[in-house]
Amino acid sequence: MYQFDIAAGSKAELYRELAAALDALTSDEPDAIANMANAAALLWQYLPDLNWAGFYRMVDGELVLGPFQGKPACIRIAVGRGVCGAAAETRRTQLVADVHAFPGHIACDATSASELVIPILAADGRLIGVLDLDSPNAGRFDADDAAGCEALVALIAGRLA
Repeated sequence: MYQFDIAAGSKAELYRELAAALDALTSDEPDAIANMANAAALLWQYLPDLNWAGFYRMVDGELVLGPFQGKPACIRIAVGRGVCGAAAETRRTQLVADVHAFPGHIACDATSASELVIPILAADGRLIGVLDLDSPNAGRFDADDAAGCEALVALIAGRLA
C-alpha cells in the first residue's frame, strides 16, 4: 500500500509533490491500465473540488473510457466532440471555465461546471488518450493547474503507451 504526505501549500508545491508521488507509483509498473488507475486515484485524492478524474484511451480512432474516479461516465467520445474530443483533435490542453458555454459539450455529469483536459502523446507523436478532470465549480481550473497537469502527463506518457 502506498501512502503519501502531500501538503496543501502553493499550487506549484502541490503539483511537484503529486509528480513525485506519481513517479513512485508508476516508475516500475509496465501496465498502462494500472498506471492510469493509480494516477486517477492520486489526482482524485489530492486535487480539491473535483467530481471526476480519469482517462480516455485512444482506441481504433475514438476515445474510450479508461480508469477513473467519480460517477459513471460516457464510454465513447468521437475525436472533435466535446472537451475531450477537442483536446484529442487539436492535441492541445483544453481549459474550460464554463462547460455550458463550450460548443458541443458532452454532459456526462450534469453537475460538472468546469473542465481541464490534457492530451497524452507517445514519444512518436501518437495520441495515447487524454487526462480529463471535471469540477462542479465554474472556473475551478487555471493556468497553474494546466501546467501542473501537463507536467504530470509528460512524466507518465511513456508509461501509458
